[in-house]
Amino acid sequence: MRPTAEPLDLSERGANGTKSDRRLFMQLLVFSGWRADHARLADALRNTGLSHVLYENANDPQGVGLLTFSENPDDFLVRMRPVLRTSLFSTLTLKPEYTMLGRSYALGYEPDLDEALVGRHTRHALDAETPWHVWYPLRRAGEFETLSRDDQMAVLKEHGEIGFRFGASGLARDIRLDCRGLGGADNDFVIGLLGKDLAPLSILVATMRKTKQTSVYLESIGPFFVGKAVWWVKGADTGALPAQ
Repeated sequence: MRPTAEPLDLSERGANGTKSDRRLFMQLLVFSGWRADHARLADALRNTGLSHVLYENANDPQGVGLLTFSENPDDFLVRMRPVLRTSLFSTLTLKPEYTMLGRSYALGYEPDLDEALVGRHTRHALDAETPWHVWYPLRRAGEFETLSRDDQMAVLKEHGEIGFRFGASGLARDIRLDCRGLGGADNDFVIGLLGKDLAPLSILVATMRKTKQTSVYLESIGPFFVGKAVWWVKGADTGALPAQ
């Protein structure tokens, strides 16, 4: 007789044994070839009813970026894709090397899982006070997985303390997404750095390069998308970001 398999519990776990099956999926698409006012794109995207951010690409004078997020990944296909297939978007060229898709995840110590998995990322992505966003994927080297749990936590703590200092100073916020199995480049994580000004985000990346996680246990990082948000939508609530 075959043994009975225990049911899998895929819930995210937080502090004090709390669990949640909520996750926020976020997708970044980058296009080139846009020569008109971004308001035309914003009007078309507003009809999807999905939360999203529209960027000007800082490194491409004809480039735009689109960050879309939902707890239901079907929304990317059912609600957003029909708009992306219209004649307005068909004039643009997708830059697949910048496509990123990830899901929120818990580290195990969060006191409020709904806030950690959905609320925090949504609030940060739509904050008009931090319009500069830097997005990039990364993949850890396999050697990291061979470390003991204590050694892994020590490596991550060094990295996390730098991010905490930048955050506490109001210079940068971060969005961390797990993208394993969700992209063609076999990356592990998607990172978003958000700030009022661009320079602190670059300095944060440079500071992180000196940590053991980045200098020893990262196999690859990038490419980097640098965008400035020009339009945001939270569900049906729409607002233009103020000119900077």
